[in-house]
Amino acid sequence: MRKLRTSRRTSDMQKVPVEELRDRTYEILQHLSEWLLSKTETDIELRYLELGARRAAQGVSLADFSWSIVLTKEHLWDFLQRQGFLRSPVELYGEMELLRLLDQFFDHALCYAAEGYEQQARRERPAEARAGG
Repeated sequence: MRKLRTSRRTSDMQKVPVEELRDRTYEILQHLSEWLLSKTETDIELRYLELGARRAAQGVSLADFSWSIVLTKEHLWDFLQRQGFLRSPVELYGEMELLRLLDQFFDHALCYAAEGYEQQARRERPAEARAGG
């Protein structure tokens, strides 16, 4: 939370209510195994299309929103590195698989969020054109 609220790359995230930002961050971190192992591609798509559209409607820039996803991923990677849970070849394989799943999840989340953001921007453009003309 502190990184998202203080990074110059995510200054637009100040537009998101603190409770909402905390809830979305915890949604990922506390339910990570669910997101990685039992949620489908469609679940990720629907959740992040919605989240991208919401951030667009809140006036958060796409760059700041994208950086918020990247910072969350980096925070999680840092945590896993600090844990240093490599002990055997089997555990090494498990860690590599975990990192692959994390990368895949965050890459897909970022792309779907960008799509949702763009969809929201397209919905708002016609309304702005009608209001201005």
